Amino acid sequence: MLKKMITIVAVAVLSVTVSANVQAATITVQKGDTLWSLSRENNTSVEHIEKWNQLTTDLIHPGDILTIVPEIQYTVKQGDTLWAISMDHHITVSQLKEWNDLHSDLIHPGLNLLIFDGLDTTNNAVTEMQAKPAAQASKESAPPVQAASTSNTSSNEMTVTATAYTASCEGCSGTTATGIDLNVNPNAKVIAVDPSVIPLGSKVYVEGYGEAIAGDTGGAIKGNRIDIFIPSEHDAINFGVKQVKVTILN
Repeated sequence: MLKKMITIVAVAVLSVTVSANVQAATITVQKGDTLWSLSRENNTSVEHIEKWNQLTTDLIHPGDILTIVPEIQYTVKQGDTLWAISMDHHITVSQLKEWNDLHSDLIHPGLNLLIFDGLDTTNNAVTEMQAKPAAQASKESAPPVQAASTSNTSSNEMTVTATAYTASCEGCSGTTATGIDLNVNPNAKVIAVDPSVIPLGSKVYVEGYGEAIAGDTGGAIKGNRIDIFIPSEHDAINFGVKQVKVTILN
C-alpha cells in the first residue's frame, strides 16, 4: 500500500448533540485503500470513519480526503463522574453519553468509555453544566455507586481492545508469527498479541470468541490490544472495535 500523506488541520465536526472544532488527521486515500484497512491502521472503526466524514457507502476512491478523529478508551476509576471526565478531556457530558450510548449519569469503576480525543468543547461543557437544574448538577457530581469487589478475579484476566483480521486480504501471507498457516487451517482460533502483555503460544479464552492461541503479532498490536483471526473478510470488517475480556489459561 502506498504511503499516505497526513497533515494536521482544524475541521468542523458535527455531532448529534453539539458541534465542535477538532484537531484531526486528514488522510489522502491511495490506490488499494479501503475503509477497513484505514480503520485498522488508525485504531478506529469503519463506522466512526463513516460518521466523521458523513459517508453513506463503504466505497472510497484514490484522492478522496478523509478525516480521522483519534479515539481512546478510558476506564472509569473510583470517584469519577461524567462531568469530571468530560472536563478532563475537553468535551461535553452530552457527547460522552452519546458516544457510549449512556442513558443516565451513573457510571461505575471498571466501565470502559469511548472518547474521541482532540475535541475542545470546554466552553460548551461549562455552558451545559450551568444550564442544568441545581438538583441534576448535584446528582451528577455525587460519588458513583461503588463497584462490587473483584478480589476473586483471576490475575490472568484483563480487558483489552479487540479488532479482527483475516488471511484473505491482498498481500497477506496467511502464516502467523508462530508458523500457523491460516489458509490451510481457516477454522483455527488465533489472536495476535503484544508478547510483553500476553506471551506468544499462550492458550487464552476470549469473551465472545472462545478458546484460542496467542499465535500472532502485529505492528499495531501494542499493550492491551489484540487482533482476532476471523476467516471471512466480511465478518472481520463487521467486527469493528470492541472491548473484551481475555483470560490467559496457561
